[in-house]
Amino acid sequence: MNKIDIEKLEQKLEKCKNISIDEVNANDIEDISNININKRKSSKDRILDFLSSASNPYIFKVNGKLVKIEFSNNTRTAESCITNVIKSIYE
Repeated sequence: MNKIDIEKLEQKLEKCKNISIDEVNANDIEDISNININKRKSSKDRILDFLSSASNPYIFKVNGKLVKIEFSNNTRTAESCITNVIKSIYE
């Protein structure tokens, strides 16, 4: 991506990150399964593709349910958080 695209993407992310899930129309949000990402690309390029293609990369649908992701400034990874949630459900 060129610098102009990155700047636009940064502006999009800044705008989208503070939108409440209550503020969005569920019909305007993509189901995560309908967002196609080329698995042959590098992880960096796949992330950039997702961020560019999603109308709001912080809010998407999973099986018809709205999901909002948020990030905190700590050392925990998304993978470890998801693993802990799954473990707690199935213990």
